Amino acid sequence: MKHRPSTDEREHHDSRSSVVRFCAALADASAFNIFIFAVILANAVVLGLETYPAVVRDAGGLLRALNDVFLVIFVVELAIRLVSFGSRPQDFFRSGWNIFDFLVVVASLAPGLRENALLLRLARLARILRVIRLLPDLRVLIVAVGRSIPGVVSLTVLAVLVVFIYAMVGWTIFQDHAPEQYGTVSEAMLTLFVTLTLENLPDQLALGRELSDWTILYFISYALVAAFLIFNILIGVVINSLEEARAIEHARERADALEHGRDTGPTAQERVVAVREALDDLEAELKRQ
Repeated sequence: MKHRPSTDEREHHDSRSSVVRFCAALADASAFNIFIFAVILANAVVLGLETYPAVVRDAGGLLRALNDVFLVIFVVELAIRLVSFGSRPQDFFRSGWNIFDFLVVVASLAPGLRENALLLRLARLARILRVIRLLPDLRVLIVAVGRSIPGVVSLTVLAVLVVFIYAMVGWTIFQDHAPEQYGTVSEAMLTLFVTLTLENLPDQLALGRELSDWTILYFISYALVAAFLIFNILIGVVINSLEEARAIEHARERADALEHGRDTGPTAQERVVAVREALDDLEAELKRQ
């Protein structure tokens, strides 16, 4: 026989559903997020004030009390966002930012933390980093930096190889003329590494012309290959990673919207893609005619 929930069970379920809906609405509310953002900034100000001995001497108790208040607010905020996931709190940990927030807040509650001043300050400092979660553009930048690391590593290997080759050529040319800058391959690499900024390029050109005007080709080619080409490739890697990070952030926002039943339809970027595809189809159809 199928079990029918009693009136008390239905009321308990309805009350739990209303609490979940309230927490979900509160966690998504702009005013709530602005309040948390203000608390994080206030936490940063308090941490800064703790570096002044005179302030600590006159208001040390107040600063410690404020830190405790901030921690309580962060714990309550974390509980609200956990409850907003209802019967599936494990979904909260699908987001790396949520995991980061959870670890930062829990670390502040670790036993024995208050007895270690260094760890206590680090835990309080880590709470300020939670501001990243509240600023979507900043999240995009952080993700972009992470996704650009493989490309940057490969580019670094290429840059070191180029600098080494030019350092060997420079050592061959200038080892007797400028031994303090090109006496060894390591000194030559250091000189050329500084030249990557192009700040001392005129000095290097003048140094080379003391020996021969043909050395201008050496420095100009190095500036073109090492400075301009490599830096432009670096910019390209970062921009590409930034676009990927934006796509990831849009996908995450859509997933959160679907999870909480507040799908807002296609994003502006998705609408632009759809319009472009429609124009391509129309152009292809006109060509067939």
